[in-house]
Amino acid sequence: MKSFLDKLYAAHQDCSECPSPKAVQDFFSELLGLLFPEFTVNKIEQREEVEAELLRLEQVLAGILIRNPHLHQGEGNTIARAFFEKLEPVFDQINEDIDAMYAGDPAAKSRTEIVRSYPGFFAIAAYRIAHELHVLNIKLIPRIITEFAHSRTGIDIHPGATIGHHFCIDHGTGVVIGETTQIGNHVKIYQGVTLGALSVNKEDADSKRHPTIGDGVVIYAGATILGGETHIGEGSVVGGNVWLTKSVPANSKIYYQSRMYEEGTGVTDTFVFKK
Repeated sequence: MKSFLDKLYAAHQDCSECPSPKAVQDFFSELLGLLFPEFTVNKIEQREEVEAELLRLEQVLAGILIRNPHLHQGEGNTIARAFFEKLEPVFDQINEDIDAMYAGDPAAKSRTEIVRSYPGFFAIAAYRIAHELHVLNIKLIPRIITEFAHSRTGIDIHPGATIGHHFCIDHGTGVVIGETTQIGNHVKIYQGVTLGALSVNKEDADSKRHPTIGDGVVIYAGATILGGETHIGEGSVVGGNVWLTKSVPANSKIYYQSRMYEEGTGVTDTFVFKK
């Protein structure tokens, strides 16, 4: 028992400056509530309150960074200021994503419905905010934010992924987007899609391991696209349940086809490629 107590005590000492997941989640939730009042409990009535809340949240982020200097290089206050200076274009990008979801889903009745209830919105907003923190070379905190969204939505987007404008995730449960994925503009993804890596050694962790998706691509439910050399050309459509580890040219259509044997004794599965 004494040895076990020593191990637990040592673990707590080693983690004395760990960022609290709750503190990071609270920061993200409050920031999202400021950007989108649909998420806030208390509606802001005066313009001065907006400025005050922005400053308060900047100080919250700076405090987290100052308490955890091992997660970044630089001054916490300076990094927090740099993040908030980039917040307006992040806000504009998220609004473009809302436009994409509204245009891409006939069931969507309003932008408010998307913000309040669509898991795709929540996951993409978390990614956009976490990605800017990732670009500032902050460790762990961006991942806490995207994993918070993952736990809420079932959508797993690594903050290191690169995603263009007007991005739409419809339904979303089971979507996985890996760290080195590159996604162009006006891309739409349905539930159960995996943009993943082929198995690689740990020493290859910094290589391009995940696919590149061109502009205007649509990927339907259950499709799996793997590998850093795999490029889906712009304007292509990837059908449901397709498994891809090779590139396809622009404006391609790839779909899964199940056919019965003539004898009626079994099923043969094929993938059909059309240009």
